[in-house]
Amino acid sequence: MYGVSGTGSDVGEEWGARAARSRALAVLRVRGRALGLAVLPAAVAVVLYAGGVTGHFTGSGWDAARWVVTVLAVLVLIAATAVALVVARARPAATPTVELAETAAPDLYRLVRDLADRLDVPAPAAIALTPDCDSWLEDRTHRAHRALRTPGGEGESEGAPVLVIGSPFLWWMRVGELRAVLAPVVAGTGPAAQPDIAAARRFVRGLDAAVAVPGTPGLDPVRRIGAGAVGQVARVLLRACRGHAAEMERGVAVAGSERAQAVDYGVRIVAQEQVGLAYAGWDRLLTRVALPAWRMGRWPAKLDAGVVSALTELSRRDRLADGFSSRLGERPACDLLEEPGAVDEAASLLAARLFHGGPAAPGPDWSPVEWSQYPEEVVDRKWRTDAARLHQVLDGLGLADGTARGAGGERVAEGPTLTRVIAHLATEPTRSTEAEVDAEADTDEVEADTHTDAALDAGASAETADAAGTPDSAGTDTDTDAEDATDLATATADADLDLDLVLDAEGEGDEDEDEPVNPAAEALAGALSVLLAREEAAREARVAASALTAEAAARSAEKDGGHSGGTSAPVVSGPDGPLPLFPLQPPRSGRDLLADHVTAMVCCAAVDTAEATPGLDWLDGPALLVGGERATDLGPRVLALVEEGDPEPLRVWLARTGVRPEKPVRLV
Repeated sequence: MYGVSGTGSDVGEEWGARAARSRALAVLRVRGRALGLAVLPAAVAVVLYAGGVTGHFTGSGWDAARWVVTVLAVLVLIAATAVALVVARARPAATPTVELAETAAPDLYRLVRDLADRLDVPAPAAIALTPDCDSWLEDRTHRAHRALRTPGGEGESEGAPVLVIGSPFLWWMRVGELRAVLAPVVAGTGPAAQPDIAAARRFVRGLDAAVAVPGTPGLDPVRRIGAGAVGQVARVLLRACRGHAAEMERGVAVAGSERAQAVDYGVRIVAQEQVGLAYAGWDRLLTRVALPAWRMGRWPAKLDAGVVSALTELSRRDRLADGFSSRLGERPACDLLEEPGAVDEAASLLAARLFHGGPAAPGPDWSPVEWSQYPEEVVDRKWRTDAARLHQVLDGLGLADGTARGAGGERVAEGPTLTRVIAHLATEPTRSTEAEVDAEADTDEVEADTHTDAALDAGASAETADAAGTPDSAGTDTDTDAEDATDLATATADADLDLDLVLDAEGEGDEDEDEPVNPAAEALAGALSVLLAREEAAREARVAASALTAEAAARSAEKDGGHSGGTSAPVVSGPDGPLPLFPLQPPRSGRDLLADHVTAMVCCAAVDTAEATPGLDWLDGPALLVGGERATDLGPRVLALVEEGDPEPLRVWLARTGVRPEKPVRLV
């Protein structure tokens, strides 16, 4: 009813604005109390001196009190001045974004400006894009932020906030939907222009920035102690006004939402469905498609365009998404940009920096990849790199090529073969005791488990005895045992795989699981975890070095030439660093890593011997295409081998697909 008559909307808007202003005044009262507390000793000192002049406070005791209070007042004023300077000068945190000049998106600026006119609020000072499915207003009136901000154009106030738009919205949403979604956000510039609310926001953001000052690198011990004291004071003040600040922002949001009901309210209801769908597609694209490429040192240059393909694929698979792809005939919001490709590339690079910790600029080890090149440049390369790593770890654990045997006991060809991996992971005692377990099927379950465990222990002891071996005798299958022992020591030293670290990785990774069914898989998974951890540490070191080099180059360029005006190229703002601000996934367990590497080995064998091809699934990432169709039944068969040591399901799949596991595969 409120949205129809307009009366309820006005009441809600007025209530939200008044609530926000009252909370802003509460925040400012906290600031006033802190200021009063700081000048209290000085006021007491003035009273004491006035009493001495008038003859009311005379004597040695009053003189001592005046000196003590004066010294205390001076110290408190100095401390208060230091805190005030740090709060005023500290650089507030800013969201890393792709800045858009008006020359790069004139139609988008015109849409936002018209929207602000319809809402009767000030227009945002500028527009920026973020690789996320959200939109908000961000205050960048601090001088450090103004230096990086691209001016929006005529009519924008310097004190107005910056409109930050999620880049996936521009590619998936239509123009009308984007306008409806941005209406409540743009409406928030009205309350932001209120002096009390603006002052309260500046105070809270200054306190938040002051809390982080002690962690600033490059501070000497004395300055770090002082910064720590200032940070403690700022933390106390921030805790005192945190609740009022949260309620103030809630009131601003209510006022903006009520004001925006007069603009495209019906379209906004439909557009909110697209927001949820875009978020689901964006999350799936990052975790399943982009993350494997980032780990390979490649970053997809058209992530936002990939969202459209991912959501179109979702509409084909999910009946709930029927009708969403029919919207693609309407004008997309990315048409509001002059160069959508350049903006998409900048947003994609920023996404890699935020979610994976990649470098801030392309380089030899960090190059873009187009979607058409993704299967060959990312999928195939990832499989072969994982397969090479798997065989490197097998070499480090002392498993020579010639010791692996096929299903019938015959020796397999030397080289990186799939048979070698299967023979190492397969638990032979499980197959040899199948008859025994079947014969005792009528016995108690506990007794059957005891027999199986004993058989497994016997098999492990037999393998240990075989590994000890006998001296060399040419022409027999056992003449390589002594060489295997020598290769074990040499390969272990070359790979630098510390068995203690391996055992630690096993113990930490699977604390909540039962006893390992496949000890060989557990040892191999631990070794893979150690090797991958070292590779990741080396990658982070390279990224950190490149970041420092880029920062030094940027500083020298700023000193030499300054900034050139009138450019329409997207500018990226925000902190640089080797660590991701928003990691996509927690660290993978050793068993998951082993399953991924075995799957990669199977895919390499399929590509090399069965004419399969690498492919890209927009919702699931790298895919193996057999006969033009995705192989969806490979994962459970690999898990059976890794977790249970049962190679039969995988061997059946290999035989049906035509893969020859005894043939060496091509590695990176």
